[in-house]
Amino acid sequence: MLTVEQIDVSYGDLQVLRGVSLAIHRGEIVALVGSNGAGKTTTLRAISGLLRPRHGQIIFEGRRIDLLPPHQIVELGIVQVPEGRRLFPAMSVLENLELGAYNARARSEKNHRLDLVFSLFPRLAERRKQLAGTMSGGEQQMLAIGRALMTAPRLLMLDEPSLGLAPLVTTQILDTIKRLNHEYGTTILLVEQNVAHALAMAHRAYVIENGSILLEGTGQELARDPAVRRAYLGL
Repeated sequence: MLTVEQIDVSYGDLQVLRGVSLAIHRGEIVALVGSNGAGKTTTLRAISGLLRPRHGQIIFEGRRIDLLPPHQIVELGIVQVPEGRRLFPAMSVLENLELGAYNARARSEKNHRLDLVFSLFPRLAERRKQLAGTMSGGEQQMLAIGRALMTAPRLLMLDEPSLGLAPLVTTQILDTIKRLNHEYGTTILLVEQNVAHALAMAHRAYVIENGSILLEGTGQELARDPAVRRAYLGL
């Protein structure tokens, strides 16, 4: 479905990614894990078109996308839930959700997608008129994921969805992500600070360090890898 082929990405003169390659197959959860500053968010931003690789290419469903602007990549069905949520705080829950359905393909499915979001996150249905900026962190994360789902994504990318959330809310969010994959077949690329949870959820995973892919395998394989257990699981 998605292939990232040997991409190099820089911020100005600072090179962050070096020959990063990964693949995501339809219907998978793929986790991208690593330490802070390893290049996880930069990889997502490159796939989203927010950063242009200096070398390499990104292929989505047989089409090269790394030369496209971000809005065209969204229209193809690649949607990112960014770290920090990036909601419109002075707009209501419903208005934030409706903004997710702005492209032509999503508009035709808006009512269906809204029903889906409210079934996944009943709290959003209860608070549809509430201003997004007045909600708790967990509720805002639900809204950020819901807004992404309104675009009818073919590939959903989540950047640190549990960051700053209480353990109970983290469990609710991660359970919903699993449900999206298992019940609705949503293909997911997950960047998650809780490596144990990420590997337990993932069909496959990649470990990125210093801008390069260090290890890859199934979630279970990497969870058993001694280097991963020492570096990321505290074992």
